[in-house]
Amino acid sequence: QVQLVESGGGSVQTGGSLTLSCSASTNIQSNNFMGWYRQPQGSQGTQREPVASIRVGSTYYRDSVKGRFTISRDYAQNVVSMQMDNLKSEDTATYYCHAVKDGVDWWGQGTQVTVSS
Repeated sequence: QVQLVESGGGSVQTGGSLTLSCSASTNIQSNNFMGWYRQPQGSQGTQREPVASIRVGSTYYRDSVKGRFTISRDYAQNVVSMQMDNLKSEDTATYYCHAVKDGVDWWGQGTQVTVSS
């Protein structure tokens, strides 16, 4: 079992910043991805969309957040963080921490990010 505990969500105005963090209860191998997905409000039933992920030697960002979001990872502490700058209303969503361990996908409980004008 892997528990992923998220923190850092909240409400900000357009152009503001937030930092999300996620701590894993067990070691996540450095060659496995840890990162963030999101599900916009009102889109229940649709797939969560990948936002950013990181592992040794590789970083992924979805196009709409490139240049605004920065993901980082502490491999020793099994913590992944995401700095979100210049937030837009379309970033409003529930953000889920995600990790892969032993070929299994693990998810956090979700943290809400709300961006208002």
